[in-house]
Amino acid sequence: MALSKIQLKNRIISEMQTQGATATGEHSWVTRLAEALANAVVDEIQSNAEVSVTGGSSAGQYKVQ
Repeated sequence: MALSKIQLKNRIISEMQTQGATATGEHSWVTRLAEALANAVVDEIQSNAEVSVTGGSSAGQYKVQ
């Protein structure tokens, strides 16, 4: 399964709401902050993460998508 910025953003929002943050309202930064975090995390993982498959016909190094 590929990483999803949207799913991660929604999960961050949910976790922040569980901690008492409010995602609605004129001054709320929850949604914008969650989107920025999700974008940065997914981009970093996709740019640098690799998976090692050590056996079978698929053995090798693969980038995370």
